[in-house]
Amino acid sequence: MFRCHVCGKTDGREKLVSEVFDIDGKSVRVERIPATVCLNCGEPVFSRETTEKVRRMVHGEAKPVKSVQMDVFAFS
Repeated sequence: MFRCHVCGKTDGREKLVSEVFDIDGKSVRVERIPATVCLNCGEPVFSRETTEKVRRMVHGEAKPVKSVQMDVFAFS
């Protein structure tokens, strides 16, 4: 059963999401990640298998499908 780890609600919808990860000081974006997205707060929740696959991908087991330039802003 789905339970959001942020708000605790149990209503979610399966979606494909994109996330940006900081890997050794380098930002990488992973697209089309299957997740259950909380209908209350919008937090994506990933299965253990999906989390492990993303970890392996960004640590060298996959090649990027494209590269993009990214603007960076400092809040302070």
